[in-house]
Amino acid sequence: MKASDITSLLGKEGEELLQFSNPKISKSQIHVPSGDWVDRMFSQTNRSIPVLRSIEQILGHGRLANTGYVSILPVDQGIEHSAGASFAPNPIYFDSENIVKLAIEAGCNAVASTFGVLASVSRKYAHKIPFVVKLNHNEFLSYPNSFDQIMFGTVEEAWNMGAAAVGATIYFGSEESSRQIQEVALAFEKAHELGMATILWCYTRNNGFKVDGKDYHASADLTGQANHIGVTIQSDIIKQKLPVNNGGYLATKHGKTHEKVYSELSSDHPIDLCRYQVANCYMGRAGLINSGGESKGATDLAEAVSTAIINKRAGGQGLISGRKAFQKPLKEGIALLQAIQDVYLSPDVTVA
Repeated sequence: MKASDITSLLGKEGEELLQFSNPKISKSQIHVPSGDWVDRMFSQTNRSIPVLRSIEQILGHGRLANTGYVSILPVDQGIEHSAGASFAPNPIYFDSENIVKLAIEAGCNAVASTFGVLASVSRKYAHKIPFVVKLNHNEFLSYPNSFDQIMFGTVEEAWNMGAAAVGATIYFGSEESSRQIQEVALAFEKAHELGMATILWCYTRNNGFKVDGKDYHASADLTGQANHIGVTIQSDIIKQKLPVNNGGYLATKHGKTHEKVYSELSSDHPIDLCRYQVANCYMGRAGLINSGGESKGATDLAEAVSTAIINKRAGGQGLISGRKAFQKPLKEGIALLQAIQDVYLSPDVTVA
């Protein structure tokens, strides 16, 4: 994707994102994704050779192969948001095979989904595209609705179906977060023992993070700290929502922060906000992938490309985008995912 294509699609926003050149945290301080990512970032760690091979399997697959960047299709919304809410816009995805087909035909690095989805087609596809098995979910059928992540299966079962990696979610800040941190830390330890990579969905969740009508669940400082805990429990890749504001700690007046977080390490610019997330991933030693968010229809392509530009220019490692792709006809979903990939392949989109 050329700069002219980006500005044609995004207009003034595209120009501003491409021209940003003065991040608060210098590019020289972060670890920028590259084709030798495993050698640079993981070869000197405690990760075993089988884990290195699994990470390389993901990085070496699809249209972004050997660039250091990833494009992952995640479809766990059948549990998280209900199958009806997720798949009614495009019923072909009630059939689990079509989820994997979309990831393959779009040239994704990997497909992330539930035990059931991936197990149902594992013998046919596990050797054709890296599987990421999502271990836990927010079961959203019980009444009244509750918000908790519970394990749906074992790490061993993910390994048995040929998965290259396991994924899990922690609701940082929630009443259940302490249990979730312990559960996921143990699961990730087991995954590494078996030779699989680990990806953590680092989401914040607490009604107290909404102050005076403003929502700070996606603030750079709160999500950054969630990332920092995520890499502490040895996540190889961190999945995080793109930050939309800052000052969560200042608004809630809980926890601890520092004035320099807001004056010297970040600004209101979206690339700066995202770079603070990267900084909390050990300055990018663990790759940051941002989520694509819900489908809004006509604006999906522009939003996906914008998010990809922000992530790449901030020093992130890619995008994990689902609903914007699978809630569309197949060809449109493939086109959207490949537009995201084109941002990471483009020499016109550089790290700020």
